[in-house]
Amino acid sequence: MSPRSWRQLVLNHSTGQQAVLPNGGDEQAPRGTEPHDSGNATSPELARFDALVERYPYYLRGQKGLSENTVRVYLDDIRSFRTYLQLHELTLEDMDRPMLRGFLAWLAMEAKEGNKGYARVSISRKLTALRSFYQFLVQQGLFNVTPVPSGRSFTVKLDKPLPVFLGQKEVERLLDAPDESTETGIRDRAILEVLYACGVRLAEIQSMDVSHINFDRQEILVRGKGSKERSVVFGQHAADALRRYLQESRSQLASGPEPALFLNRYGKRLSRRSIEKMVERYSGQAETRDGVHPHTLRHTFATHMLEGGADLRVIQELLGHSSPNTTQIYAHVTKQEALASYLANHPLADARTVGSTLPPVVPAQAGTTPGAGNSDQGPVASEEQYRPPTTDHQPLKMEAN
Repeated sequence: MSPRSWRQLVLNHSTGQQAVLPNGGDEQAPRGTEPHDSGNATSPELARFDALVERYPYYLRGQKGLSENTVRVYLDDIRSFRTYLQLHELTLEDMDRPMLRGFLAWLAMEAKEGNKGYARVSISRKLTALRSFYQFLVQQGLFNVTPVPSGRSFTVKLDKPLPVFLGQKEVERLLDAPDESTETGIRDRAILEVLYACGVRLAEIQSMDVSHINFDRQEILVRGKGSKERSVVFGQHAADALRRYLQESRSQLASGPEPALFLNRYGKRLSRRSIEKMVERYSGQAETRDGVHPHTLRHTFATHMLEGGADLRVIQELLGHSSPNTTQIYAHVTKQEALASYLANHPLADARTVGSTLPPVVPAQAGTTPGAGNSDQGPVASEEQYRPPTTDHQPLKMEAN
């Protein structure tokens, strides 16, 4: 299959630091460290590989329940493995510890154009896709068990930076940025309100339909990763913005029957890229910090909820995280802010001793208090300066298990 055919296959299924690679345990040299002539691109082995890849998306959708976007990414990642097999004249049956080690080394050193390596996060993702592909091959009867080695020696360690979020004053300016005298401005205000009030992902808000909103219960049905459904709640500010959009704006944008909640000027479902560009544009107008993305508002939602006193398990449910470990990162954010406030305000605080075992923080400037509303890019404004972060989420009450 030619590169062009591969690109077409991927499109058909679409609606830093380098890795520290393991070298312990097996002293055998990694297989495939010396590239050979790739030979005929339509060799029987590659033809068999391509035939299997044609069936792979049905496994990802039907049994793994992955979204179309994730299926596209997995197909693109498997393309890297195909290239490696072709370069080093290897087969699917050659998979073992030396081969996997050689593949990871190739990804880190020279897999990209210009003999450059992939970033650590990309290598980790490609390794995940490879493991999934061999699980599919087991189901297809090529193997009794997956031959892909596992264990701690074949994992790629990833740095987990703390999420970037907006301060309350930044959120206020961002929500006020759209020109609500226009149809698109009313729509954009509603999108921003939902992103902040519900903490949904970009793909989730883009796929919302009008029928997914329940104003009586103040809930929206969301289809998240793996086609999992959950309900997110919203408060009065988001409800007012949504009602105004549906009454004054959407009816003017619609050109015919269309289930999508947010429409473009042609009356069709607004694309993800359009939402991204819209958030970036209003972020610039509001003079917030750089690099604001729809996911930044998801981080902001979670951080403000936690600082407002919400239970971490409630936040996990609202965000749609399958593991509490994913949600735990927001607790680290608030701990850093608490430390900054302590160092800045307690008369006996000693940054040299208190901060010796914790990440470095920058104490607030004189006359300000971290976590209070007088910090333009701090975590949370005071209740008098901006609506409390829990206002849009009061309808949901969950008892701790």
